[in-house]
Order: sequence, then C-alpha cells, then structure tokens
Amino acid sequence: MQKKLYFCSKFANNMSLDDYIITHSSPEPEYLQTITRATHIHVLNPHMLSGHVQGRVLSMLSHMIQPKRILELGTFTGYSALCLAEGLPEDGRLVTIEHNDELESTIRRNLALSPLGEKIELVIGDAKEILSTFNFQLSTLFDLVFIDADKREYCDYLYLVYPMVPVGGFILADNTLWDGHVVDSAYDRDKQTLGLRAFNDQLKEDDRFEQVILPLRDGLTVIRKLR
Repeated sequence: MQKKLYFCSKFANNMSLDDYIITHSSPEPEYLQTITRATHIHVLNPHMLSGHVQGRVLSMLSHMIQPKRILELGTFTGYSALCLAEGLPEDGRLVTIEHNDELESTIRRNLALSPLGEKIELVIGDAKEILSTFNFQLSTLFDLVFIDADKREYCDYLYLVYPMVPVGGFILADNTLWDGHVVDSAYDRDKQTLGLRAFNDQLKEDDRFEQVILPLRDGLTVIRKLR
C-alpha cells in the first residue's frame, strides 16, 4: 500500500494544478468536447469559451438552484448555455442573447448537438436593447441569469435584469477578475477593466444583493437577490 501511495504522489507532483483539477472533476459530455475543439479551430478568441471546469461549475450551480427559466447574456458558441441547461426541468427554458450575428449558424449547429438545445432560445442582437423591450410577468421571471457579454456594460446589465429576477433568485457574472487587471494599475485606462471595476464596486455597495467572487478561471461572481 505504501509503495502504491508513493507512485500516486509522484504522478500527482508531475501534473499542473489546472490538470489536477480537470482530472479530478466530472468529465464534460462528448458534445461539449466537440464544441470546444471546433471553437478553437474555427472561431476567433476561443479563450472566451467557458471550458471544462467552469462548465461543470455552471452545471452544478444550475442543478443546485433548480431554475425553471434562465437568461444568458453572451452566448459565444453555445457551450455555457448547454451547461446551464443541464439543471433545467423538463419544461424549463433558457433564453440566450448574442450580439455577434456572424456566430448564429455556429451556435445553432452546436445547440443541435444535444437534446438540451431544444430548451434553448437564441436571440441575436444587442443585449441592452433586447432587455429593454422584454415584457415579463411574475410567472416569466428568470430564476438564474448568467452575465457574460460586453464587460463595459455590466452595470447596465445588472440594472436591467434586476426586475426580471425574483427575490432569492441568482445572477452569475463572469470574468469579474479579468485576468487580474481589476487590481493592476497598468489597466487604469482600459474600458473593459474600468467597467468590471465599476460593477464590482457597485455590487459591494448595493444592499439589495449579497455576493461572493470565486477565483475560478477569470473570476465568477455569484449574486443572490435579497429584495
């Protein structure tokens, strides 16, 4: 037994921490692996993809929250939408908004790789403009919102989705650490960094929410609406 433990320890020490986390997390479905490969081959800025570990976290949070309706701002190639949809009930729905119309055919093709794609409604256009036209009632509120669009607009997104989330509902905001730029003075003039700093500061002072920033990948803030 001691010899076996020694070899396990030696093997672990030759792995990076990221590799260790991936190999000790549940595997992603095969269709998500397909989306990951295709995104890295055919799409600009593939680093925007949520990826294996964050995707499993989104799926886990969705299962924990058990939302009936989900809103996503920023679809990219559809990876995160499919992860979030894993926690939906049979009659659940996810609405995802993507600004880049050049990605539409890619997104629809990717969503079709899984039966979960039938629960997802893709809307192409500017998120702020679309949200401002939403007609919603108590029965059509979103139990979970995932914000992963233009970082300069995060404060506006929060203002717009606030009335669409019930008390006790959750908002997830991605990239809130922005590769550490939020604490780096070298990025004091970068508009996306400034947008994320303003968003983080706004949440800190807003007693309508409670929140925690998880140092996952590029920073994921979990927010609960209190009132």
